[in-house]
Amino acid sequence: MPKIVCLKNITLIILLVIFLAQGDTPTQASDVELSKDSTLEGILKRGELRIGLEAGYMPFEMIDKRSGLRQRNIHHGSLRKKGRQLSLIGFDIDIGIEMAKTLGVKPVFVDTFWPSIIPALNLGRFDIIFGGMSVTERRKIQVDFSNPIMTVGQTILLNSRHKDSVKSYKDLNAPRFIVVSKPGTTGEEAVQQFISKATYEPANSEIDGATRVLNGKADAFVYDFPFNAVFSAMNPSNQLVFLNKPFTKEPVAWAIRKNDPDFMKFLNNFLIKIRNDGRFDKIYKKWFKSTGWHQFVR
Repeated sequence: MPKIVCLKNITLIILLVIFLAQGDTPTQASDVELSKDSTLEGILKRGELRIGLEAGYMPFEMIDKRSGLRQRNIHHGSLRKKGRQLSLIGFDIDIGIEMAKTLGVKPVFVDTFWPSIIPALNLGRFDIIFGGMSVTERRKIQVDFSNPIMTVGQTILLNSRHKDSVKSYKDLNAPRFIVVSKPGTTGEEAVQQFISKATYEPANSEIDGATRVLNGKADAFVYDFPFNAVFSAMNPSNQLVFLNKPFTKEPVAWAIRKNDPDFMKFLNNFLIKIRNDGRFDKIYKKWFKSTGWHQFVR
């Protein structure tokens, strides 16, 4: 292992070794020595955990309107290039803070356009992808995934003019229906796979896609259950129907650059620890089951 002269980093390495050794299976000394190219080395030396995500995915990462910013004002990546940190709240933000705290470093959230988020990770723009990323075979070719954080599935926000004729995704599979989702997501993949005969239109963001349906400019929005559930709760309207039974099953996990066993071991053990000590359930309840935060992201 490279010599680290900073006393703080020596202490962090010792703590990290102890942490890594606390997994469910016995750990050999050789397993916990950080490799020369481990992402953990860079995180500890830099004093920052850089987390890639795209602001606007409720309830994972959202712009706090108390900062004076609104989702429609944000061009993803532009504020980060100017060195300004977005004021974000959400499930991923709280989890990221806990992860950085465990490492003794500062969390830095890097707002990134979703279709380019995996290339940005592999170019070293950040250390890890959060953002509620679903595990797919295509993505596994490009990145490695941690153990699943949770399981989600695709659901439908439907304009109410179709409430009598559309009861599931199958009923949308015709050219007369304008179906919207977001590029580069499993929502888009689900449309292409299961509703391929519909007229597909990409949306710039989750909010954009769901709002098109609410305003009658599209017939349906296909997206993950958490976002659709929150959007329908925050926008009660007789113009919107939430078909809340998921028609896919998708594990969600953190993504890192390939072939980094040290970082992967840390992530999986960190997930075990926050589940066992109650932190995960507390954060999940705060963002997925309570509504007190809705007023801050409208």
